Amino acid sequence: MFDSKPGGQTLKKRELTFITTALILGAIMGGLIGDVIGSYLPPGGPKDLFSKSYQIGFGPSRVDFWALSFTIGLTFKVNFISVLVVLLVIAYFRWWYL
Repeated sequence: MFDSKPGGQTLKKRELTFITTALILGAIMGGLIGDVIGSYLPPGGPKDLFSKSYQIGFGPSRVDFWALSFTIGLTFKVNFISVLVVLLVIAYFRWWYL
């Protein structure tokens, strides 16, 4: 998907890092914006659309050995605005960079 540009040039590591960072920041900012907008809306359909979120992933799991123990977990909180912002970031980079 990101392996080549028109003309046969490969996508540089710096560009891939920039795109990945932009997608992560877009998801974070979109989630924050959705929560803020949802908190100010009156009860009803639009409030549910902006404030409803789904958690995808797995909660913390503890692995305990005798001399070593660690906790691992990863959860993504996804709402309507975060998905919308990520799609806009993808469209932007698709239009200008890829």
